Amino acid sequence: MTSKTLRKTRRPVRSLRWSAVSVVAVVVVAVILMLGGSPRLTAQQIPVLEKELSNGMKLLMVERSGEPRISGGWVAHVGSSNEKPGMTGIAHLFEHMMFKGTPTLGTKDAVKDREIMEQQERLRDEIRAEEAKLRAALRRGEVTDITSPESKSPRHRELEAQFKKLIDAQREVLVKNEFDRIYTTAGASGMNAFTSEDMTAYFISVPANKLELWMWMESERLLRPVFREFYAERDVVFEERRMRTESTPTGKFAEQFNALFWDAHPYHWPVIGWPSDIPAISKKQADEFYALYYQPQNLTLILVGDFKATEAVPMAERFFGRIPRGSQPPPEVTTLEIPSLGEKRYHAEAETNPQVDILWRTVGFGHKDSYALEVVQQLLLGRTGRLHKGLVLGAQVATDVSAQQDSRKWAGLFNISAEVKDGHTPDEVEAAIARELERLKTEEVPPDELQKVKNNFAAAEYRKLSANTPILFQLIFNEGLGDWREVNTAGAKIQAVTAADMQRVTGRYFTRENRAVAIYTRKAGPGGAASEDPDMAGLSADQKPVARQISAAIAAEKDVAGLKAQLARIEAALGAADPRRQPLQKYMIRKITARLADLERP
Repeated sequence: MTSKTLRKTRRPVRSLRWSAVSVVAVVVVAVILMLGGSPRLTAQQIPVLEKELSNGMKLLMVERSGEPRISGGWVAHVGSSNEKPGMTGIAHLFEHMMFKGTPTLGTKDAVKDREIMEQQERLRDEIRAEEAKLRAALRRGEVTDITSPESKSPRHRELEAQFKKLIDAQREVLVKNEFDRIYTTAGASGMNAFTSEDMTAYFISVPANKLELWMWMESERLLRPVFREFYAERDVVFEERRMRTESTPTGKFAEQFNALFWDAHPYHWPVIGWPSDIPAISKKQADEFYALYYQPQNLTLILVGDFKATEAVPMAERFFGRIPRGSQPPPEVTTLEIPSLGEKRYHAEAETNPQVDILWRTVGFGHKDSYALEVVQQLLLGRTGRLHKGLVLGAQVATDVSAQQDSRKWAGLFNISAEVKDGHTPDEVEAAIARELERLKTEEVPPDELQKVKNNFAAAEYRKLSANTPILFQLIFNEGLGDWREVNTAGAKIQAVTAADMQRVTGRYFTRENRAVAIYTRKAGPGGAASEDPDMAGLSADQKPVARQISAAIAAEKDVAGLKAQLARIEAALGAADPRRQPLQKYMIRKITARLADLERP
């Protein structure tokens, strides 16, 4: 991804939550069960070797000789929950900044580069003083939009013009994407990163003979990072927010619903940050944040692949051990969510099919109830799950339904979402969801149904041994959430869940006062009728929500060459496509053609 961000749809999940199971894994578990064995007793373990470097940095290693490559990554134990009001989005901003290089990577002239950055900071101090005046004017009602050029004073505009000249001067000495180019030239692949509420992670796959290169590259950007193009990258993040949140049919509504759901906890602000906070973050604040949260004691290195730990440990000490130990430990998140005293409801009109989205507060990572809640999720989820059978096939009030237990580091939530079928109402869908949950509260899950769910979990255990990168991600997520050992211990805890446990957690957490309900309806057009894109004529009910998502993405796209290439691919595939998919493909062709006309208009 160009933004080097894995966004959420992305809530981190353990391997045990994988609902898709390989045929081989299913066969293996079936054989075990026929022989009278127990999946949880025979489940494979990931052989992790843990070491601590002299500066307090943790190192996790898994030796695998199946292919001559190594998947390497590291976790910074910091996410949006570690931020504070006024600085939201800074953890995600660092995900971008860590690719900007070092004094020797990313620049033709390190001295001139540093001088320009110092001049930029002096100018930014003056610009921040002007921005403070603007915010004061906004509070007095003298201006209505502090981002508008017309609202800015002549001095403010002059300072911004000077700053732009410095940006242009810095570009003359930059070597764009040098960090990525060095890795790619060496045969590396898959370099990327992501930020969540609880962690920031960086990862890549390199040839086995390039481990020393990985050690040098990663330790250099931690030891001697240069946050060049800081303010330009801040603008990139702001644009990312616009495209991923504000330009999607329900993105901005989901963000507000999340803020409504959490009362006290820092989970209530978005990972990408509030729109007023992102442009206000200063480099000084960023430097302080980095020193606090990217110190060795708050980082975990992870290696999976074809290497010898006896060689990797001294190499890691030689490279990463150079990074000075931090002077003070990062502060723990101490704010606890207050008990909810009443149901919350959120109603919004959006450019989407009617939807119902319900959140319940549950428990965080490693809590004893989280395992039963995961089994509840699996029971409800998927084409064979109770929600699909009850709402889509049975009552036929919904076209799609999903469920997820999201155990984060400090707290958790359970989410059920459903799209309302044409001719039905959100109230009907909400009532159908309530009926399925009431069954769980009042009736024990039959032994064969519970065992089927457990078999799916057990089969998924084998998938975590499939390749280096899946193992790396499991260790990243579990270490970031609290304890990497969960990759080996959670399976037995899942298998120990009883029908009584499921009844207990359903009754405890799925209560009216513990939930927030969002209802999305189509925005009414002239005359009170729901506004509908005429280009959607001929699309099925299942295709329309997909078409709206596609339309929003195309409308936000600015890459003419990319759009033309995409248009050519769709047109080439149209004749051979399934007739049922052709209306959607023709819709995409119309939207891309119209967008290209807008972009190429003089």
